[in-house]
Amino acid sequence: MTSGPAIGPDGLPRTPWALGSEMMLRYYDTEWGMPIRAEHGLFERLSLEGFQAGLSWSTILVKRENFRAAFAGFDPEVVADYAEEDILRLLDDAGIIRHRGKITATIGNARATLALRDRGGLSALIWSYKPEQTPVPQTMEQVPTRSEESEALARRLKAEGFRFVGPTTAFALMEAIGMVDTHLVGSHRRGASGIAFTNQPG
Repeated sequence: MTSGPAIGPDGLPRTPWALGSEMMLRYYDTEWGMPIRAEHGLFERLSLEGFQAGLSWSTILVKRENFRAAFAGFDPEVVADYAEEDILRLLDDAGIIRHRGKITATIGNARATLALRDRGGLSALIWSYKPEQTPVPQTMEQVPTRSEESEALARRLKAEGFRFVGPTTAFALMEAIGMVDTHLVGSHRRGASGIAFTNQPG
């Protein structure tokens, strides 16, 4: 059985996962897939994608404000200075995912983000891996979970000192920030990023 666009309560077609809850629908309609280029926004999304590894995105999204409070609004300059006492504080914070490896990776990733500033910055690095073509999925089964570009991006991020940034996580980041468009063909959000791809429908 294949799963194409699903019709929402307002009569608009969407990629099926958007109808999982009101929270997911709002995220899908207003944020997911919109271009993000600012360092702060990219660091937040990279951090959240890292915490999501092995979990559902809805689990992360419902805790998003708790994550923002715990990590100083995902200000990389502040997070880069976190020490062991901060790690212990975060491990005691029931509002976030209490995983030492992911917490320490986020702190290390903040430091890696700052280290990139004199070499073009995080945004330039990530967006340099934007593919020439974007997927054109008509069903959920046709939505990829990784690509050559996400594999290359993950390797580069790891080489720059980032952690919890495998090819699948990198691809999810690329989807979230509008580098690839995996809204199903027929979804009212398809093409909403405004980014021109060589095989973008319409």
